[in-house]
Amino acid sequence: MVTVISTVTDQPLDLAAHEAAVADPRAGAVVSFAGVVRDHDHGRSVVSLEYEGHPNAAKVLQEVADEIAADPDVYAVAVSHRIGPLAIGDVALVAAVSTAHRAAAFAACARLVDEAKARLPIWKRQVFTDGTEEWVNCP
Repeated sequence: MVTVISTVTDQPLDLAAHEAAVADPRAGAVVSFAGVVRDHDHGRSVVSLEYEGHPNAAKVLQEVADEIAADPDVYAVAVSHRIGPLAIGDVALVAAVSTAHRAAAFAACARLVDEAKARLPIWKRQVFTDGTEEWVNCP
């Protein structure tokens, strides 16, 4: 049985909790990722961001997690995306995957993060030090 956890939340994300959620006695590898808010983007200084999610964002994230979990090498998947206002250094996306071997875990975690970033209907508003702002990933 594969454990699959996915969440879209306005609460802070905990990487260690995601790693613990994918723990499995069969697993020889747990690979995790934390997407952290940085203080720059394309040469411009960023002071804060805000993520807004479509009402079906949680459903889409669950679909992505389920697809990764369908890989026969994967034992467990945990992924969460934060919405709302975030400061520099806050964690916006957390993912963890367990498998028997490291290569499969790295590949599955990379697919999980890439698919979440590509498909999630979550948009980012960046605020720059000069007072301007921009929306990223908006349709």
